[in-house]
Amino acid sequence: MSKQVKIVTDSTLDLPKEEVERLGVTIVPLSVTIDGESYIDGVDITPEEYTSKLTQSKDLPQTSQPSVGSFLEAYNNLGEDGSQIISIHMTSGMSGTYQSAKTASEMTDSDVTVVDSSFISVALSFQVKEAVSLASNGATVEEIVSRLEEVRKNTSIYIMVDTLDYLVKGGRIGRAKALVGSLLKIKPIASLQEGVFTPVSKVRSHMQMIKLYKKKFEEETAGKLVRGIGIAQVGAKELASELRDQLNELTDNEISIIETTPVISTHTGPGAMALMYYTDEK
Repeated sequence: MSKQVKIVTDSTLDLPKEEVERLGVTIVPLSVTIDGESYIDGVDITPEEYTSKLTQSKDLPQTSQPSVGSFLEAYNNLGEDGSQIISIHMTSGMSGTYQSAKTASEMTDSDVTVVDSSFISVALSFQVKEAVSLASNGATVEEIVSRLEEVRKNTSIYIMVDTLDYLVKGGRIGRAKALVGSLLKIKPIASLQEGVFTPVSKVRSHMQMIKLYKKKFEEETAGKLVRGIGIAQVGAKELASELRDQLNELTDNEISIIETTPVISTHTGPGAMALMYYTDEK
């Protein structure tokens, strides 16, 4: 990567460690506390280990954004050689991570531009990977930020929650609604609209969910170039593989499947699954 523009992000980008290392990005991690134990996201506990703890925990774990000091330290170190920094983070509609980064950017002597991705998970990684690619080819900060706006506009995410319990515990929906939903075996599907968790549909079975995801993908990518696609899940690998098989009928793109970060699975609960993709005009 060019020394002129360095990329920073947070631990919710849902990329394997090897790919993060290959990209050369700096991650400032969030943390999560479960059953009185605190873990640094992506460092102290694997997503699989965390999912196991999550299913056994009686109380909802707590997630914490990175401190302003953590960002400040990263920015000071990366900007020592005069490099510019673009710091791309999970949606500000679901976390204070962006605001922490913004505050640190105003305190450091380094030249830092903070970007609210308006997304999470693999959808966040789309913007990070684009930024790295452009930076390595000598693009300016302005050019990169402009391209990220285009990626954002052309990104879709659909999230299915298998159980309503975690949305209730997190205060996202009321107990009465959850009770009705559980009795009817309703599985809500949401997207992120302007960075906020927004219900778009509901299904009663995993097969209905796969059909809906496939239909959305087909409609939204018609006549366009699919630039990236990925599936994030919480202990639902078999279901994710089934979805990938269905989508392979519609696209030649490689479809990654990843166990999502503890920070995200805390709010979705086990069995959740998200489909994310972004397009360009042909």
